[in-house]
Amino acid sequence: MSRTFLIAVAVLALSGATAVPAPAAEASNPAAVSNQYRIGAEDILDITVFQVPELTRTVEVDANGEFILPLVGRVHAEDMTADQLSDLLKQKLDGRYLKDPLITVVVKQVAKNRVTVDGAVVKPGVYPLTGPTSLLQAIALANGADSRTANVHRVVVFRKVDGQRKGETYDLAKIRDGKAPDPQVQPDDIVVVDASGTKSFFTNFGSSLTTLALLRFW
Repeated sequence: MSRTFLIAVAVLALSGATAVPAPAAEASNPAAVSNQYRIGAEDILDITVFQVPELTRTVEVDANGEFILPLVGRVHAEDMTADQLSDLLKQKLDGRYLKDPLITVVVKQVAKNRVTVDGAVVKPGVYPLTGPTSLLQAIALANGADSRTANVHRVVVFRKVDGQRKGETYDLAKIRDGKAPDPQVQPDDIVVVDASGTKSFFTNFGSSLTTLALLRFW
């Protein structure tokens, strides 16, 4: 790497392109972010440029959907997937500053108005809530319940109530058949679709939940 390049990086870094401190462990996401997830304001991103530690950093997307990266300047990331943003950064750096750079972008933490869908679904992950969203719609964001393993009669929505995490169970089959109401999910909810048989999430934790019964999530 040339001395000129290192100097340019240092100058731009001092001009305001500072890294974001890592969030507390308790704020990390309980499920992997979907590779189709579109970046939003206040999301935290890990950007890695292979063999260029000066450009490898953690950044926060601002209210305008942008962040600053040395040599590149302001980058608009909102509504892009991590792969799309990686390709954009490659285009901006390739040839001008680096030759065929290897860049990866990982969504480290998502901001508010997101729902986590986990358990026996096709694509567990953290998904944005773009408007009023029902339980069926939230599970559809994860490409639906896994037809091979899901217990559709037991789905739990975990939610913080008065500072405590509680959960409410629903029968997804009855909701689909119109025999039970389809409840609305809220930002920061965690939706867990139970697995059938010995793989059951609730069997493993010794829970004896019944439909619509509230519980404390330990």
